[in-house]
Amino acid sequence: MPQFYLPGPWESQKPTTLTPEVAHHLRVRRIQTGEFFPVFDGKGQVAKGELLSLSGKTGQVQLTDIRKDTHRETPYAITLAQGLAGGDKMDWIVEKAVETGAQNIAPMQCERSILKLTRSSDAERAQKRLAHWEGIIQAACEQCDRTVLASLEPIQTFEGYLKTTPKPALKLLLSPDATKSLYSVLIENEPQDVVLMIGPEGGHSPEEEAQAEAAGYQLVSLGERVLRTETAGVVAITAVHSVWNPEMQNRLK
Repeated sequence: MPQFYLPGPWESQKPTTLTPEVAHHLRVRRIQTGEFFPVFDGKGQVAKGELLSLSGKTGQVQLTDIRKDTHRETPYAITLAQGLAGGDKMDWIVEKAVETGAQNIAPMQCERSILKLTRSSDAERAQKRLAHWEGIIQAACEQCDRTVLASLEPIQTFEGYLKTTPKPALKLLLSPDATKSLYSVLIENEPQDVVLMIGPEGGHSPEEEAQAEAAGYQLVSLGERVLRTETAGVVAITAVHSVWNPEMQNRLK
């Protein structure tokens, strides 16, 4: 049974009210009164819930064995700075980034992005997309048993994101034309927070690559093949784990 996201705060001595979403999922899975199911609060706490009642869009659950459990999180934080991709590609990218271990996702409007969401007239549409992606993050965490929700940054322009990149962090831009490999750079550096910057369809423009280098990014390659934008981030995240945290890589298999 997958775990269910139930926001805190929790109290072990009092019943907790179910959210409409959890109530719906429990009903779909035919969980009966008196049965137990796992929950997490998105901040690293987990518990065992006993269903006390379920009616309409709500219900009551008694939480026991409340404890901290973040063993699926790595000591270094991976940020996926992803150029906005068209169609449903961003949905897939967000889902797989969470499943493979990204702690932070930063959507960027790049020069070659087909999807445009940073104009003032796009504000409402951008907020709807962000809310949709937050739902995907929650569902992905439920599926893969992560107990800490990955964070989702507001949609920014490429130039705007360069000014807000976390410091200190190892900053890498994935480019098929780079002369250095991602693997070689990871081998040369100790595990640390890392930003993996991925372009949209068509990649970053030469001007964007130059701007990124001026901002402290290293241009690195994933190998001889040119990967799709929805593939590159997943491969890069997995490569980081394989070099810096082999045990985490084994759990992802």
